[in-house]
Amino acid sequence: MSTHDYAHLLPPTYKTTIAGWLTEDTPSFDYGGFVVGESQKTATLYCKSAGVLAGVPFFLEVFRQLGCEVEFHYKEGEYLDPAGGKIKAATVRGPARQLLLGERVALNTLSRCSGIASASRSLVLLAREAGYKGIIAGTRKTTPGFRLVEKYGMLVGGADAHRYDLSAMVMLKDNHVWATGSITDAVKAARKVAGFSVKIEVECQSEAEADEAIEAGADVVMLDNFDGEGLRVAASSIKQRWAGKGKSVLLECSGGLTKDNVKSFVCDEIDIISTSSIHQGTKHVDFSLKIDH
Repeated sequence: MSTHDYAHLLPPTYKTTIAGWLTEDTPSFDYGGFVVGESQKTATLYCKSAGVLAGVPFFLEVFRQLGCEVEFHYKEGEYLDPAGGKIKAATVRGPARQLLLGERVALNTLSRCSGIASASRSLVLLAREAGYKGIIAGTRKTTPGFRLVEKYGMLVGGADAHRYDLSAMVMLKDNHVWATGSITDAVKAARKVAGFSVKIEVECQSEAEADEAIEAGADVVMLDNFDGEGLRVAASSIKQRWAGKGKSVLLECSGGLTKDNVKSFVCDEIDIISTSSIHQGTKHVDFSLKIDH
């Protein structure tokens, strides 16, 4: 596990985002808060299902904004396994009303982020066991308004976050090519405005399309929706054909990859395996927050 603190990646705006979540959850009267009042209480964060702990900075910031103190008993990135019971993952102290104001926002974020980190780590380990030495990456199929948390979870789980948004790199998919007229025209137009500092990736359905993309100057070629054997044949052929021709390109595969079939896609010629299975429809890690009594 990295010794770096992933929280240092977060932009200052994440605090404003969290303030917005709290506003959304209590847009007017806090009836439950009226009931419990301001008495000082201690609450325990329990982990009740196995998974990677991720999303700690978001959890901390929720309660910081509400004037509460949080002490985590495990480090972010650790794998927690309650083995059918529950683990005391953190202690939260503050006014009862504030603890309950932050409870659901903090739990939802932590549970979702931990679920993505767990799925990411699982897929990476499966690929490594199969001998894959390349990059396992997520995709941009993230939830609007929640992308930061989901991409963060991928990183904590050991996966590459891939491009963060449309501005992070150029991804020319079939619709871009059809709208432009050709892969060559699309790549040339993109390079004109993206300059030298932004990578250009092209989604390709065949070796011929891959060759055209490489010739046009693409930095990354995505072999989309190839089956395992077809992928290995195509990737090997492309790499051999362009070896020594002064074209440095990465090959990526994507489309339908899951933990159940990722081993069939592993081959030395593929530099990047990308999948949405590590963040779409992933199971949450079960956390609960209970006031001590």
